[in-house]
Amino acid sequence: MSRDGSGVWPAPTLQMPAVAHALDSRPVPKIALDVPTFDEVYSANVAYVWRVIRTFGVAEAQLEDAVQDVFIVVHRRLPEWEGRAAITTWLFAIARRVASSHRRKKSGDRTEPITNDPEGPADTFAEMSRAQASATVMAILDQMDDDKRIVFALVELEQLSVPDVARMLDLNLNTTYSRLRLARAAFELAVKAQVTR
Repeated sequence: MSRDGSGVWPAPTLQMPAVAHALDSRPVPKIALDVPTFDEVYSANVAYVWRVIRTFGVAEAQLEDAVQDVFIVVHRRLPEWEGRAAITTWLFAIARRVASSHRRKKSGDRTEPITNDPEGPADTFAEMSRAQASATVMAILDQMDDDKRIVFALVELEQLSVPDVARMLDLNLNTTYSRLRLARAAFELAVKAQVTR
């Protein structure tokens, strides 16, 4: 039955599309957002946040504090998360602000993190190889300017698509591709220089 009681719906006009006319009398159901718990967000994303913070150039001695600061903000603001973007995008935005704050601070603590003893010689060699490779990559990234390093790390290390990175950084897509191309070239040159030493 139509709204005027005649049993026939009036023809839609430009001011009154058919779908809108048919649905305007129905209540719009609210979609319940499934907000994850803090523990779920932390356990699923702590490594990601650590890498993002490091990518933004936070000193090794400040990494742990910076990651903790990110999750303090997450704990406080998680009930406000509306789900309009992926949780990793939201975490990225928080990590970016926290990293900026930490980079401005002077680093007074130069202590090295304590690591567990490996179980045997094979584990020791593998751990040393991984640590050396990681240190080499981070040293190369540290030589890049911030703009290139961040795009390179998000695309190559975090495996995000270039359009996603452009949106996250609020950049033009062509600018993002350009920075990635320049960063890849710089990374390749730095790796060749390391190999020829």
